[in-house]
Amino acid sequence: PDAMKALIRQLRALAEGAALRELAARLLDDERTPPAFLAEAAWQLGSLNDTGLALRCAEAAVRKAPQDPAARVARGQLIAHHGRAAQAERDFDWALQRAPRIAIAWWMRSQLRRQAPGANHVAGLRALLATPALPAADVATLARALHKELDDLGDHAGAWQALETMCAARRGGLSWNVQQGRDLVDALVAWDSSAPRAGAPPGGGATPVFIVGMHRSGTTLLEQLLDASPQVRGVGELDDVRAAMCHATDHACAEETDAVIVRRAEGVDFAEVGRRYLAGMAWRLGGEPFFTDKKPSNFLNIGFILRALPQAKILHLVRDPVETCFSNLRELFFGVNAWSWDQRELADWFLQYRRLMAHWHAAFPGRILDVPYAGLVRDTEATMRGVAAWCGIDYIPAMNDPRSSRRAVNTASTAQVRAGVVARDVPKWAPYARQLQPLRQALREGGAAFVDVATD
Repeated sequence: PDAMKALIRQLRALAEGAALRELAARLLDDERTPPAFLAEAAWQLGSLNDTGLALRCAEAAVRKAPQDPAARVARGQLIAHHGRAAQAERDFDWALQRAPRIAIAWWMRSQLRRQAPGANHVAGLRALLATPALPAADVATLARALHKELDDLGDHAGAWQALETMCAARRGGLSWNVQQGRDLVDALVAWDSSAPRAGAPPGGGATPVFIVGMHRSGTTLLEQLLDASPQVRGVGELDDVRAAMCHATDHACAEETDAVIVRRAEGVDFAEVGRRYLAGMAWRLGGEPFFTDKKPSNFLNIGFILRALPQAKILHLVRDPVETCFSNLRELFFGVNAWSWDQRELADWFLQYRRLMAHWHAAFPGRILDVPYAGLVRDTEATMRGVAAWCGIDYIPAMNDPRSSRRAVNTASTAQVRAGVVARDVPKWAPYARQLQPLRQALREGGAAFVDVATD
């Protein structure tokens, strides 16, 4: 059993989607398949954005083991990605009544709706966080859920305390220093990234549209708007570029890229990288002439992408620095983005990201379109008309509303995009302005301009 679960996870990590789907189909067809295998397949297929097959696996796991909380949690998550929040909440409630220490279920449940007085889980979260010797990962997950619920309720002092608890629990077990980020960006800037001119896709296939930027900058919203076009297939947040570069350089890398990949990239056959990427994408595509690959951290891979896929379009989301950084600070990333749980380290990484994007613009003039998040939410039609024209997509009015697309959304922004386009007059971070002074100061010292608010 451990070997089978490891195989399922590794196929996902290597972006071997077709092989994982074949394995999942075999598991579904075999009556002897243990429900734990089906639940694991559901989790990993969800990560590949094959939410249809993932949900079939989760449903089969629940049928085989109707009293298994883990199977219910897996199904609840996938149902939530399909926009059925009330049904997902019932699954999470059921699982937590029987296994209240499944921390991830508390977090997932907190994301489904805005919590209200008399209809929240604050007391339960606080009680569970008081459990002695709770694993650090569980502390972080529960504290993130508590932060979200208290923020919904307007208890900003309590919400900040919960956020600090989450960040301390996550940051304590990670090895990261700002020099790592600086060195990586130095290596990418120094790398010979000259790319061929833009051209038609090989064999007349679909044109990839990469949506990049900092995490939490609006990439999911932009993909959802583009997916409303019948010319575009939104395929979600994928690891396929990273996996293709890992394969080409014979180097396993959990993050988007690292210094080893950059160094070995000098000898890479980028035409083969492009072919491998497109071959791995084929099972996801229909007949649309464009597809979106929305992995924000692919901003690190722009040089590799344009060498391997000269026909690719690059859309870069640009959002206010403090809004972006605060949204990263409060996000519960799993296994990546170690820079996101300390204010000064987060600010430094944001500044490195800006430096690298300036380099890509200089290296590839006219190949990257900056898309302002403010324009996307405040003047959606004009912004989407510009995006569509730049990509060569026909604009239609449905591209103004993310609810026009009915696809499943497997990102941290699932609930937000279901609510439509929302423009805030007061930034989400404003109630925490005083506590965010280290972040704001570091950004200001690095030359990042932002819309500030007064602190008392």
